[in-house]
Amino acid sequence: MNNIFTKQAPPSWGPDAVTLTTAGITAVILLAAVFLTASLVFRPKEERTARLTTKQLVFSAAAMALGIVTSMIKFLNLPMGGSITLFSMLFITLIGYWYGPRTGLTAAAAYGLLQFILEPIFFTLPQVIIDYPLAFGALGLSGFFSRRKNGLVYGYIAGVLGRYFFSFWSGMIFFGAYAADYHMAVPVYSLLYNAMYLIPEAVLTVMLLSLAPVKQSFFRVKQTAAE
Repeated sequence: MNNIFTKQAPPSWGPDAVTLTTAGITAVILLAAVFLTASLVFRPKEERTARLTTKQLVFSAAAMALGIVTSMIKFLNLPMGGSITLFSMLFITLIGYWYGPRTGLTAAAAYGLLQFILEPIFFTLPQVIIDYPLAFGALGLSGFFSRRKNGLVYGYIAGVLGRYFFSFWSGMIFFGAYAADYHMAVPVYSLLYNAMYLIPEAVLTVMLLSLAPVKQSFFRVKQTAAE
C-alpha cells in the first residue's frame, strides 16, 4: 500500500497498518484548512461581515489550538486509541456554541483531521473517516443548542454522544476482533471500550460547567466571540 501518501507503519501495529508520508500529512493539513475556511463560507449571509468572519477565524483557531494542546495532556490512554484528556472536547464544542451548527460541524471536522496527523497510523480509509472527521466532527452538534438556556452543557453532551456514536461503529466494524480477547460480544466490547474514556471526561466537564463562575465566564466569552 506504499505510495506517495502512505508507507508501512511500525511493525508493532501489524502488517496491515500504514502511516502517512510527509506528502500525506501535507494533504491532510490542506484538507483541514479547507474545512476551516468552509466554516466561514457556510455562515448565513446576514452574519458574514468581514469583521465577524475574521474574529470567527481567530476564535475558532484558538479553540482548536487549545483542544490540540489539552488533548496531549492525558490521564488515561487506551491501547487501541482513545484517552481521557484535560477537557479537550470542550474547546471544540465551544465553536458550535459560539457560531452555530454549520460552523461548529465544519470546524470540528477540521479538528478531527488535525488529530489524525498527530498519530497518522491507520488501517483503512473508511476507518480514518469515521474515527476522525466524523467522530470529532460530531462535537460540532453543540451548535444546535447555541441559542438555548444552558446551551453549552446541552451542546457539549450532544457532541460527546455524537462522537460516541461514531466511535462505537468504528469499534464494531474495524476493531471488533479484539472483543474475543475479553470474551465479549462485539457491540458490548465497543460500547464499553469507548465509554471508558468518553464518559469520565464528559462527566468531569459537565461538573465543571455546572459551576456558576465557570458558566458565567463562558457566556461572556461567547458574547465577545459573536459581537
